[in-house]
Amino acid sequence: MSPRFNLLGAVAATILVVLAMSIFTVDQRQYALVFQLGEVKRVITEPGLNFKIPMVQNVRYFEKRIITLDNAEPERFITSEKKNVLVDSYIKWRIVDPSLYYISVGGDETRARTRLNQTVNAGLREEFGKRTVHDVVSGERDKIMNQMREKADLDARKIGIEIVDVRLKRVELPTEVSDAVYRRMEAERKRVANELRSEGSAEAEKIRADADRQREVIIADAYRDAQKIKGEGDAKASAIYAGAFSQSPEFYAFYRSLEAYRASFKNKNDVMVVDPTSDFFKYMKSTGRGNDKGK
Repeated sequence: MSPRFNLLGAVAATILVVLAMSIFTVDQRQYALVFQLGEVKRVITEPGLNFKIPMVQNVRYFEKRIITLDNAEPERFITSEKKNVLVDSYIKWRIVDPSLYYISVGGDETRARTRLNQTVNAGLREEFGKRTVHDVVSGERDKIMNQMREKADLDARKIGIEIVDVRLKRVELPTEVSDAVYRRMEAERKRVANELRSEGSAEAEKIRADADRQREVIIADAYRDAQKIKGEGDAKASAIYAGAFSQSPEFYAFYRSLEAYRASFKNKNDVMVVDPTSDFFKYMKSTGRGNDKGK
């Protein structure tokens, strides 16, 4: 191979290497900062193919997407009632000014997270100190989150960051306080349950007493009506008997004697000591008026 051909090959290879070192791409999920001797020369926010001066300029990439800062452990805050509460929160943030972000925190995400966490915690401590436990748990929870997002965003803008959202996932009392609260709630529920049982028992006794009274009244009324009807029936029967027997007094006497015999000799073992000549055996000694006259 000729020296000229070798030279051309070397030049072409050098050009390719220089060209490769000069070209870089920016992803749509990233920002790119072009540095020259440690100074920011360009900020690239749009995706695509870009160029730089090889050996003189270098490129650093930063996240363009929303980043979540979620603490592993809940933070402890004090309310206006001087009660401790455990707060589990998270922060949604993203870089909006990569140049300012690099200048403020050196492009270190850990430092940015620390700064945001301190800002949000300080704001939450202030907001919780103004409110009661009920307010921070449910009453003004949304209001606290909105205020914290606005306050944290004002501070974050100073380092090229936008706060998208601040959320309180969970607000609860510490374990030792929760146990005491639950015991108090349990005692209160038991007291209310006992009161309800007592009121129920009293109402049940009242209903039973009223039912017993109504039963006695109904029975008494029924007995009264029954006795009245029975009396009316006996009166009618007596009137009928009197009317029938008044037509034949002799037959009436005979019928009454038969009733007496039937009642007296109801059982075979019955024993009576009576004078045979008494009127009780009048109709047993004669079967008719003619025989009685013959005697």
